Amino acid sequence: MIVLRAMLTIGCALFIIWATLFRCGLDIMIWNTAFLVINLLHFLYLLYKRRPINIDKELSSLYKRMFEPLHVPPELFQRLTGQFCNIQMLKPGQAYAAEDKTSVDDRLSILLKGKMKVSYRGHFLHNIYPCAFIDSPEYRSTQMNRGEKFQVSITADDNCKFLCWSRERLAYFLESEPFLFEIFKYLIGKDITNKLYSLNDPTLNDKASQKIDRRPSLCSQLSVMQMRNSMASSSDGEEGLQHFLRGTSTASSLRPPSPHLRTSQKMKPIEESVEDDVFEVPSTDPSESQVTSMA
Repeated sequence: MIVLRAMLTIGCALFIIWATLFRCGLDIMIWNTAFLVINLLHFLYLLYKRRPINIDKELSSLYKRMFEPLHVPPELFQRLTGQFCNIQMLKPGQAYAAEDKTSVDDRLSILLKGKMKVSYRGHFLHNIYPCAFIDSPEYRSTQMNRGEKFQVSITADDNCKFLCWSRERLAYFLESEPFLFEIFKYLIGKDITNKLYSLNDPTLNDKASQKIDRRPSLCSQLSVMQMRNSMASSSDGEEGLQHFLRGTSTASSLRPPSPHLRTSQKMKPIEESVEDDVFEVPSTDPSESQVTSMA
């Protein structure tokens, strides 16, 4: 397009010279002058759009790793990170979110540098590494329910630096940019999937998590939210946590239970004595065997 406009501009200039010096046609000169101005302005506009955009050094790795592979233009990324967001820092031990205290409606953040750990009542769940969302499960859950609190604690394990958006202003911006809205939807779903695999394998490091590139399903997006919310709403939080931690080694334990297989609250637990009787070896009493043979 730039080459086309440049050639049209040169052609109009030559046409003006021909009409002025050889043809002496005033109308031809006026029309081509107008075309020359229009093409020249459009040519300069295209050059302005193709200008190199300087992305901040702290955000360049984030753009190259998350947004550039999805063909997000640099100017659109600059608009996204240049408004209603800021870069914050945390020292080791400082909390990003406190369990049952911090609201999930205020912000959405991406970790730029350092490492964070997620825990529930002192029990370690998984780590958060650079270029990953910090609170993606909470962001996904609050799209349906407002006024919730964090069900986990998120603390800095190193000197951390993260990019933080205002949740409300980000939502308004994404409504005006449908393409970027779909990009965020995909990135958040993928991040929830990676956190789910981190729960299954707590030893998963940053390099291994980068290799995970699976398309997020609805089940995988809800699994982490179910983990973070169900344990806190359980009548016995410690037992619920232990049950979840035992079951994270298999994918089936992360699936929501079928409504037809739910255990009734009125059912009593099986007593050990009754359970032992089921597997008890049959009696070898001669009288009983004789009655059996007569029958």
